[in-house]
Parts: sequence; structure tokens; C-alpha cells
Amino acid sequence: MFDSLGLPSDMMYLASIWVLPVVIAITFHEAAHGFVARFLGDDTAWRLGRVSLNPLKHIDPFGTILLPGLLLLLGSPFLFGYAKPVPVNFRALRNPRSGMVWVAAAGPAMNIALAILAALAFHLIGYVPATAAQWVAKNLQNALIINAVLAVFNMFPLPPLDGGRIAVGVLPVTIGSWLARLEPYGMLILIALLFLLPVLGAQLGVDLSIVSRVIASSTDAIISAILRLTGNI
Repeated sequence: MFDSLGLPSDMMYLASIWVLPVVIAITFHEAAHGFVARFLGDDTAWRLGRVSLNPLKHIDPFGTILLPGLLLLLGSPFLFGYAKPVPVNFRALRNPRSGMVWVAAAGPAMNIALAILAALAFHLIGYVPATAAQWVAKNLQNALIINAVLAVFNMFPLPPLDGGRIAVGVLPVTIGSWLARLEPYGMLILIALLFLLPVLGAQLGVDLSIVSRVIASSTDAIISAILRLTGNI
């Protein structure tokens, strides 16, 4: 069955229950970084119009839409994507070291807050018209999952991820400085850990999907905790 655009209707439905949660999760995550940075003394993101809830300010066409969509359609066990990072001049913060920690933590904290709101909204499904209830429920379910995954993924202690910047800010200066020097190579290291290492392990007959399993188990634990906190289980 095809829709008016000639696309399979099941593909359109799949997009309709994933795109909105992804866009909201990424937009609020990036805006939170910029808002906290401005509050703590750096107005770089504010001057560039990045402290905004307009998704177009934050979406990277490839990293936000094409890459996760492709992985989803290919049935990948792990979704990976990114947005345009909010520019922050950490030296402009009133206290650069602790400020960096707060700015970095703002994104994952926002995702946890959105996940909790999505879980709380499950209780309102009974008030939604029957024709839309399943679609709304799927969007809320995916919002819970996506925000939990984003929070956990971004807390991985490797710059330029938020967890890496938090680690740089809280570790002793000598160790933090060494970790900070990995930032230009951080995404390449992460891709190697998430994708190349498991492929190598498969060739050797060894399960090397260590990072993926840690992220998956941590995400499951957070989702379970949120569902309990919000009275859903």
C-alpha cells in the first residue's frame, strides 16, 4: 500500500512516530546547552541565535535525519546521530572549569526531563480520541526511548560528548588535560568502539560490543526507573 507521494504507507507511519520525538529531543538538548552557557556568562550561542527552540537552528541534515533514518530502515540494533553543536566559549564563562561541567550536563539533564514528561503523559492517553490514541502512544513511547538513549549516549566520558567535558571538568587537572586533548579524535574513537570493534570481534569469534551493551543496559535501567517514578509500572 502506497500513499499519495508514492511511498510505502508503513514507512510513512514509521517516520511519523519517530521524527517528532527525535526533533524535539535534539532541539531541547542543544537549546539547554546555550541557555545555561548564557546564564553562566557566555553569550556566544545567544548572539548566533542558537538559544532557540526552532529545530532548524540545530538540525544537521545528515547527522540528525539521514543517518538515523538509514540505520532505522536497515534494522540497526543501535541508532546513531548528531545535531549541530551549540558554540560555547568556555573561557568566557565566569568560572570556566565548573561552568563547563554545568553547560555540558544541561543537555542530558534536559533529555531526562523530557523522558519523564513523556512517561507522565502516558496517563493522559485515555483522553485522546481513539483514532489517534495509538499514534500518540507510539510517539510518547519513542520520546521516552530516544531521550533516555540521548542522555546515556552523551554521558559517555569522551570529548566532545557531554560526558567527556564533564569528566574534563571534574577530574584532576593533569588527567583532565590529557582527556581534553582527545577531543579532535573523539567521534572517530567512538565510531570505532561502536561499529568497528564489534565487526573485528565477529571476525575473531569474540563479542566486543562492550560499549553498545553498556549503553543499552544503562538506557534500560533509566527507562525502568522513569516508568516506576511516573507510576507506569
